Amino acid sequence: MFFVDTIEVPGLGNRSYLAGGERTAVVVDPPRDVDQVIAAAVRRGVRISHVVETHVHNDYVTGGLELARIAGAAYLVPAAARVSFDRTPVRDGDVTTLDAGLLLRALATPGHTPHHTSYVLEDDGTAVAVFTGGSLLIGTVGRPDLVEPRLTTRLARAQHASAHRLAAELPDETAVLPTHGFGSFCSSAQAEGSETTIGKEKASNEALTRDVDTFVADLLAGLDDIPAYYTHMGPANAAGPAPVDLTPPSAADAEEIAARLAAGEWVVDLRSRVAFAEGHLAGSFNFEAEGQLATYLAWLIPWGKPVTLLAESPEQIAAAQRELVRVGIDRPAAAADGGPADWVRAGETPASFPQGTFADLAGRAADVVVLDVRRSSERAGGYVEGSVHIPVHALHRRLGEVPEGEVWVHCAGGMRAAIAASLLDAAGRDVVAVDDSFDAAEKAGLDVRTA
Repeated sequence: MFFVDTIEVPGLGNRSYLAGGERTAVVVDPPRDVDQVIAAAVRRGVRISHVVETHVHNDYVTGGLELARIAGAAYLVPAAARVSFDRTPVRDGDVTTLDAGLLLRALATPGHTPHHTSYVLEDDGTAVAVFTGGSLLIGTVGRPDLVEPRLTTRLARAQHASAHRLAAELPDETAVLPTHGFGSFCSSAQAEGSETTIGKEKASNEALTRDVDTFVADLLAGLDDIPAYYTHMGPANAAGPAPVDLTPPSAADAEEIAARLAAGEWVVDLRSRVAFAEGHLAGSFNFEAEGQLATYLAWLIPWGKPVTLLAESPEQIAAAQRELVRVGIDRPAAAADGGPADWVRAGETPASFPQGTFADLAGRAADVVVLDVRRSSERAGGYVEGSVHIPVHALHRRLGEVPEGEVWVHCAGGMRAAIAASLLDAAGRDVVAVDDSFDAAEKAGLDVRTA
């Protein structure tokens, strides 16, 4: 008998896996906060004997090295990956025994990276699952453009070949268990559904239903923006990440928070966008704890800039810390819980700005600046005529490009518009955050065009 447990990392759109038998287990592509992985093994009553990486990750900091150390496990990393720590190098065809009758077979699947390796889980000689990392995903494949621009086309073609190798060598009923593709920017498209098999992918995956030239052309044409923090993830993983420290940050009072703002540090309010708009510390930025906190904060913040977290509760701060260590933002400079009244100095009052809908905007569009902060790929599907386009991840560098006047800022649903509104508000602009679905824009009477 074997088991496979999925460990969700929803903030980054990734998954890790714990798989094994009665006594021992392997962990595939673990997140940096390994305590949750260890807890999963404890619940199963198994010892972690092996930790494996499908590739050196570009989108998050791995916990593999630390987990292997804590568990006394062998750390398997593709042999061609350039790393600075001791590990067990894995080559195509290598077989690792996990438990009685349970084996892990390495299968070279380059494309997402040149050294990418998938791992086939075999139970009594039958392939029951394949951990595909950033190779074969649900309906698509991992991005081929995160390593080196000059390799992108070559890696895209390799993705096609690797997908076909998996389809040819594995039974149709083999479960496909990718790391990326559940909202991760490492995926070349977003997954539909959460479970799949080799047989299902043969019928629906673009890499398996299109010829290589068509597939590569479409794949490259559909690639989206790369989060800026990805630049730091690969080197951190190749060097060997340090253990994490999730102890509470030092508590800051109103005077310290003001001093940190004055020093140019970032003060990040984790509360909901509605609560932030109604009242917040002037100069603070709103990154909702329930949104893609790690992705967007790490994308926007100048790397290494100290950050102070403001939240409703200590639990919200602790959850944010866990999210942020996964992308290399290791220790908040300080934190404070409560509300705006606790964070402003004596004699000061919280700042605020209004929110609106596309129906509200329809009556004002001719008189205000409409700022679209979606990505270019989203805007290509439809945009408000006359709107200014600056993606949210570029806005903090391009605030000077926003025309004078009252700014109504929108995205696809409201979360990114709230981030952008907080940036504009901190810069002293009159802003209205559109908290609405873009699907409502045309219905509200706005002139929506397509690129």
